[in-house]
Amino acid sequence: MAIPWLQADTPLPPTSWALDEHSEAPGLLAAGGGLSIARLRNAYSNGVFPWYSPGQPVLWWSPDPRMLLRTRDFRLSHSLRKTLRRFLRAPGCELRFDHDTAQVMAHCAQTPREGQDGTWIVPEMQAAYGAWARAGDVHSVETWMDGELVGGLYGVNLGRMMFGESMFSHRTDASKIALAGLVAFCRFNDMPAIDCQQATGHLASLGASPIPRSDFEQEVRALAARAPAPVWAYDFRMWDTLDLGVPADSPPVAHSHDLLP
Repeated sequence: MAIPWLQADTPLPPTSWALDEHSEAPGLLAAGGGLSIARLRNAYSNGVFPWYSPGQPVLWWSPDPRMLLRTRDFRLSHSLRKTLRRFLRAPGCELRFDHDTAQVMAHCAQTPREGQDGTWIVPEMQAAYGAWARAGDVHSVETWMDGELVGGLYGVNLGRMMFGESMFSHRTDASKIALAGLVAFCRFNDMPAIDCQQATGHLASLGASPIPRSDFEQEVRALAARAPAPVWAYDFRMWDTLDLGVPADSPPVAHSHDLLP
């Protein structure tokens, strides 16, 4: 089956048109159409996302099944729990939201996806998602130590649905701290699901699991329309949703240089 080519005003085809698991590109739905904010918002509202490499046109995807992390199922390992406790009590350690989303995307662009060699976050994608961030739907969760951005992630938030895009880490566990922070924020703000797009062993180890595309699309439509998106502001109380046992007035116990080698 031929892949539809989209003009700027061509609507996305039904996701049932996406190539199946027997094809060379399972989940590929369409090509072209540009990356306007209106196009991106419409695509994500229907469970579709762009993903392509340098030299390719914009490619639109709707995999079946879809990898989804339900925030209640997030697996917080014993070692990460200890790291989070130290991080939250150490001078110079901060979790920030939307402080430098452009820098987060630039770092993520230098970090290939699991099982891939090159980047998919091409300059055109960075520009489009940067504009979407300024419009209010793209957000970053950032791990900072002694004034340095050492890890983080970014994603799309529509209503009460979160779509994870990419993460990076320049120190051990720095991206996991950001992910734990995202999960805590989502739990705190009644956001029950984070789209992970495609299955990887790492995501499965954190509690994500595949669900049928039809179920995923139903969930996206319900959550994106349930209520307005939350205010993306850091609140220490969100960590209570992970049962870390760190009170807000807990004194520092370690210098930040001791935490993440």
